[in-house]
Amino acid sequence: MSVYTVVSDEAFKAWVEQYHLGELVELRGIAAGITNTNYFVTTTHGRYVLTLFEDLQLEELPYYLKLMSHLARHGVACPAPVADRSDRLVSLLAGKPACLVTCLDGSDVTHPDAAQCRSVGEMLASLHVAGDTYPARMDNPRGPVWWNRVSATLFGYLGEAEADSLRHELHFQNSQRFLHLPHGVIHADLFRDNVLLKGEAIAGFIDFYYACNDILLYDVAIAVNDWARKDDGTLDDALATAFLAGYQAVRPLNNDEKAAWPAMLRAGALRFWVSRLQDFHEPTAGAMTFTKDPGVFRKLAEDHRQRSNFWL
Repeated sequence: MSVYTVVSDEAFKAWVEQYHLGELVELRGIAAGITNTNYFVTTTHGRYVLTLFEDLQLEELPYYLKLMSHLARHGVACPAPVADRSDRLVSLLAGKPACLVTCLDGSDVTHPDAAQCRSVGEMLASLHVAGDTYPARMDNPRGPVWWNRVSATLFGYLGEAEADSLRHELHFQNSQRFLHLPHGVIHADLFRDNVLLKGEAIAGFIDFYYACNDILLYDVAIAVNDWARKDDGTLDDALATAFLAGYQAVRPLNNDEKAAWPAMLRAGALRFWVSRLQDFHEPTAGAMTFTKDPGVFRKLAEDHRQRSNFWL
């Protein structure tokens, strides 16, 4: 989450008249994250999150917003999109598609413990199971085609060692074939700052705007790469084991998934290595933005090449 598009109180008040939400008390920008513009909204009826979509178009958004409604109906903790007086979930504000969702009562954690990792793993598996009955489809816009295309534009910024390492990882991933693995709805960005917790309980998964249809195991790898990561960039065996135990308590991995797991951990690291390199070297201008270190995921990808313990 970030603020790229500035929304004045006056502009928001005019827009929010389409809703039954009372009077505006506070509109406050959210600086964390890197993709869309986000504000906390407090009205006399409650608290909400306003999102303005910097890249997604109006016609793309029903997939994400209806997905959140579907998941919530099936017991997955996530925000509920708010409909306006015309029953629309999204409309234009400041020239950008915008929506409101409920603001959940919880907070993200910087240093999760094993019990919290297990809870997140369980809820992610529940999301994958519930997504099986979601009828809409969205192919992953940031899969192998994307990371190969973007990487080609980034090599000129990189030192020789990093460029060689990135080429090595791309070559490895391009040699893999995962089409036989279970597919379905994935969150695709389930980092610690996209989960709200109350103790060990999940208050909600948030920021579904990278959600798509892809390999379920890829989603698990993305999450483990963040939730089990220590401050020194290495992965904590106990946290990774707890996360996978929680996940498999709801949806056990099959033998093909277990065999593909080491390569999928590397794929999850590569995806965010490339996206963070792009954000770092080709940033989008914004009023309140937060660029994250691409070196974190370079280290993870390189560490995974040498890893012998994969917790399964």
